[in-house]
Amino acid sequence: MTALKQFVPLFDRILVSRVAAATTTKGGIMLPESSQKKINEAVVVSCGPGATDSDGDIIPVSVSVGDSVLLAEYGGTKLTFEDDEYLLIRDSEILGKFIKATSDS
Repeated sequence: MTALKQFVPLFDRILVSRVAAATTTKGGIMLPESSQKKINEAVVVSCGPGATDSDGDIIPVSVSVGDSVLLAEYGGTKLTFEDDEYLLIRDSEILGKFIKATSDS
């Protein structure tokens, strides 16, 4: 984890860790790797400060560390730190952010 703590994305880049795909069904049947789907959900691990506009002002990224986000199926740069795989993407490549539902009944 020390190498990851030393990595800081620049500009509007965001480092995410994909959520692991399900290895069993609800009924308990083990799924082979060939039938597991690629999950488009990820958790934000680290963020850059943001992009700069034409005036030199920083436009902050739209997510923060710990947020669950929805990614496009393809895109980003794959990185490996200490046997863990991460994806480096731009802020504009994030399709949405998952917000936990609150129980306000």
